[in-house]
Amino acid sequence: MDITFKKEIKDLEGEVKVKSMEIEHIDENFQPEIEKCAIKQKFITISPECIRCNLCAEECPVNAVSDAKSDKQARILDGCVKCEICAQTCPINAVKVIETTSDVDDDVKFHIKDVKVPHRILRMKNIRVDKEKCRSSANCAKFCPTGAITVKKGEAAEIDKDICIGCGACVNVCPEGAIILERDLGPVIKTKELLIDQEACVQCQVCEENCPLEAIKLEDDKVVLFEDKCILCDVCSTRCPVGALKLERLPHES
Repeated sequence: MDITFKKEIKDLEGEVKVKSMEIEHIDENFQPEIEKCAIKQKFITISPECIRCNLCAEECPVNAVSDAKSDKQARILDGCVKCEICAQTCPINAVKVIETTSDVDDDVKFHIKDVKVPHRILRMKNIRVDKEKCRSSANCAKFCPTGAITVKKGEAAEIDKDICIGCGACVNVCPEGAIILERDLGPVIKTKELLIDQEACVQCQVCEENCPLEAIKLEDDKVVLFEDKCILCDVCSTRCPVGALKLERLPHES
């Protein structure tokens, strides 16, 4: 998805005026003045194609993804720090990273685009069905993204190991816990880099106080990044008051 659309500045002013009428003590003759600006934002969302594998929730380093259940897909929570690990982990690309830009000048221009996120390696090592536990509910077959599972009436589920990808959707939705899976999940892929301008830093410690994983600290008047802890989220770079921290996407991933 890569979409750009525009609206006239007078239309935006009209919308602001209508909204202002809902606020008490606003003069009915109020005329909004829209200043020129540019705003960039990033959103992460999960599409209805979610297969309930729960990998995104399991791998989220800040517990900002709700668990998926057979009757409810996973959901991004307010604590999301936009590290994109969930998007890298989703085996069917149901987790979307979306960047938006709003430019206000002589008119208003909105630009929305999907961010291309690479996927971690996911491989099934072994999977089997405990036939003593299986009650042929067929939940597993319903959510299997590759059609690797078949369930005949009154019989235990059968899994075609040749097309199983090891996502674990069947394990998560099986009410009897009858499916046992062994899989390999590769490491998170580095797609961004945190640049630190030590000269610009004013030692305010905002980065240290807000980092969700204690991956950045101020030591001897210098910013120290612990790369083994850092998840390259948006927190420190967006909250630094002097722009001393900048998160850049690596060129080959942009």
